[in-house]
Amino acid sequence: MRFTFVTLFPQLMEGYFSASILGRALETDRFRIDFVNPRDYSSNRYKKVDEAMVGGGAGMLMSPQPLADALESVRDASHRAHVIFLSPVGKPFRQHDAARLAVQEEHLVLVAGRYEGIDERVIEAYADEVFSVGDAVLTGGELPALMVCDAVARLLPGVLGNADSLAEESFEASLLEAPSFTKPDEFRGREIISEFLKGNHSKIAAIKNRMALSKTKYFRPDLYQRAKAKA
Repeated sequence: MRFTFVTLFPQLMEGYFSASILGRALETDRFRIDFVNPRDYSSNRYKKVDEAMVGGGAGMLMSPQPLADALESVRDASHRAHVIFLSPVGKPFRQHDAARLAVQEEHLVLVAGRYEGIDERVIEAYADEVFSVGDAVLTGGELPALMVCDAVARLLPGVLGNADSLAEESFEASLLEAPSFTKPDEFRGREIISEFLKGNHSKIAAIKNRMALSKTKYFRPDLYQRAKAKA
């Protein structure tokens, strides 16, 4: 799979892929990344990419021409490009979206806005999907774009060292992942559940399921109700 980041600040994102799981996967060609900077497409002699909002309003917007031309260049080079805008007004990005994109798409184009946002006409003309990663406003869309890339890329074949770990993660079956423990058996007065130490995997699985239900009910009652409806 290929990920193209459309951003005014590629230098903020490049370092994320320099190490760890995604860094190794990139080195072994499990996926590819590239960056497109709308500033390179600005028709303004000073490479200006922002304008005041028509009708008033605080702050500036990304102007349509540089971004539209940048996206045109990506689509001209790749007919499989699936363009995603990151915006607080988009639909919530969920694990099932990551799974769908990992299976169905070959080239994700992740558009990171800046300033007070993007001229709506560009979104209307080029967006295949618009996602929000949470009910918060950030200084730019680079972090949300990296989040979507990370969530999708780790589902690609060969990216994770142990693919079996995907089966028990949070949000599978609409539940949060059960609490996990490691050595030592006792740490600062807190002990691991004794049944976890006995090697009875069916009992451990049953305990983990109950813990996942309890954790989900406490932290995410919305997911808990969804899990109950599926049961």
